[in-house]
Amino acid sequence: MAHVETAPQLYGIMAEFETPEQLIEAAERTRAAGYKKFDCYTPFPIHGLVEAMGVEEAKVPWTVFICGLFGAIAFFSLQVYTSVIDYPLNVGGRDFLSWPYFIPITFEGMVLCAAFGAFIGMLAYNGLPAPYHPVFNVPQFARASTDRFFLCIEAKDPNFDRNRVYEFLQSLNPLSISEVEA
Repeated sequence: MAHVETAPQLYGIMAEFETPEQLIEAAERTRAAGYKKFDCYTPFPIHGLVEAMGVEEAKVPWTVFICGLFGAIAFFSLQVYTSVIDYPLNVGGRDFLSWPYFIPITFEGMVLCAAFGAFIGMLAYNGLPAPYHPVFNVPQFARASTDRFFLCIEAKDPNFDRNRVYEFLQSLNPLSISEVEA
């Protein structure tokens, strides 16, 4: 059986920029051109980049809220079950359902579940842990953690055409353009 060489799959095309302002403008123009599957890589957070990219509303805050609400209900219910149904004790003449005494544990349960929701939700929504990403194949990308800014249009974008994307990225005046192999 003969060994057949196949061309490497294309993940996308990446442009390198020197300043955050150039990257924000490039992200705005990329979104305006109709591209939806693109990402920006920066060495530090840039105010306004999320809006320029048109990123949808974050899901983590809702996950934290729902997990916190679940934790509060679960821990309050556990105390009610224990104190009223399973093992009722008359302590100092108080009611079995003495809810003010349940508040501290209910609050701590809410905080605990919300923290787990934040951690697990952030990992799940970001697709982490991801020890490998195709953009690491581009040699210039090593500077993404120090002083360069990158925008990558992914090949799975519905409007992706290798030549048109390359020409579009050229119009953004980047320092360099690289093909990213999957």
